[in-house]
Amino acid sequence: MPTLILVDIQNDFLPGGRLAVAEGEAVVPVANALMQRADHVVATLDWHPADHQSFASQHKGKSPGDPIELNGLAQILWPDHCVQWTGGAALAPGLHSARIDRLFTKGEDPTVDSYSGFWDNGRRRQTGLQAWLLAQGVQQLWICGLALDYCVKATALDAVAAGFACTVVLDGTRAVGRSPGDGARTVEDLQRRGVRVAHSADL
Repeated sequence: MPTLILVDIQNDFLPGGRLAVAEGEAVVPVANALMQRADHVVATLDWHPADHQSFASQHKGKSPGDPIELNGLAQILWPDHCVQWTGGAALAPGLHSARIDRLFTKGEDPTVDSYSGFWDNGRRRQTGLQAWLLAQGVQQLWICGLALDYCVKATALDAVAAGFACTVVLDGTRAVGRSPGDGARTVEDLQRRGVRVAHSADL
């Protein structure tokens, strides 16, 4: 059976959160059902210090959604979210968290954002997820969580690059959708780059 990666199913990405994804709560029951069908379950957590430079609040005159350059990388500014040790950074309360074998945090370096569960955006530092998966002999991954067009996408592409067979579970994810059609374009890009996309009922 595959290993399931739950990407950032945290309060700040759910309705009422600081960076809420539309219908984000819908991924929770899908994730819970998938856990029963997986050999291992791991979860990633956005885990930002309060002064993270991806936050618009750290840049005078800037607003969430504004593009900047951050240490040589293109960066979209976000509202403060998933700040370490706050309720917004906690896993969704309806998630069966006792079934999770390991948690991997990301986004702790205030100078670089980190969408993928494997690497930061500058590919300077790994989270430890890849080494853990290899140590367990994992070959096949299912990925769900938030959000499809950012952290789920980046995690899936890094998984394929590392040699894992990877499926993004479409009904177990939702897109931020900053622009119309972002979700559909993300699915096309994932498929073009070697990621399988499927609904949970078809797995």
